[in-house]
Amino acid sequence: MDYEDILYEEKDHVATITLNRPKVYNAFRPRTCVELLDALMTSGWNRDISVIVLTGAGEKAFCTGGDQSDHEGSYGDGATRGPVGMPIDEVHSMMRDVPKPVVAKVRGYAIGGGNVLATICDLTIASETAIFGQVGPKMGSVDPGFGTAYLSRIVGEKKAREIWYMCKRYSAAEAMEMGLCNAVVPDDKLDEEVASWCAELAQRSPTAIAIAKRSFNADSENIRGIGGLGFQALSLYYGTEESKEGVRAFNEKRKPDFRKFVV
Repeated sequence: MDYEDILYEEKDHVATITLNRPKVYNAFRPRTCVELLDALMTSGWNRDISVIVLTGAGEKAFCTGGDQSDHEGSYGDGATRGPVGMPIDEVHSMMRDVPKPVVAKVRGYAIGGGNVLATICDLTIASETAIFGQVGPKMGSVDPGFGTAYLSRIVGEKKAREIWYMCKRYSAAEAMEMGLCNAVVPDDKLDEEVASWCAELAQRSPTAIAIAKRSFNADSENIRGIGGLGFQALSLYYGTEESKEGVRAFNEKRKPDFRKFVV
């Protein structure tokens, strides 16, 4: 398919998928998700590809989650699917299902759904200027699958609850300390560092890597079921005035008033 929202490159056994919407901090819309799925399928089952790198265009952001400014609801393949209006849950599953390591290369903000993408990647390498965090409860949103339950596997349940409940932002050094990153390097060394990791991964046995990834995933595969149930509930929640208040407040540049929805 023709890509509008992402860039795709194959070089030296590495496929690089770049979220190419820098004007909106690489936030994703329905079309973006469809293109990501296509790119992951293309690279994930290409025997010449050993590693998939996921990154964002520009210096400001890796990804900041769903694009709140997009109301077109258009899909790259003409289809409409996904309980929350876009198949982001399919993207999460595909990142785990492809038998290749998916490496997040993070510059700038990895916020909201962007933080979830970085969490799901097999490995995460960040620049010193990277910022991680969640915004869901501030926006009338949440990720009820891998973004919560799997996050707790990585950073511990207490820290995961803090990340989601408090909606703080964390530096790359803090993310490294809690286990969200595998390496943090100066910004001008990020490309070189990721290339070095990829070169080493390309020398590893692809079958052994695929088996290892399947084995790691098996231990947390129940989260896919939790996510499926959660996203179905989320589709109902997004139709409520409580959730819509978060979006309205964001667009109006004010604090949301969620207290009026307390039962």
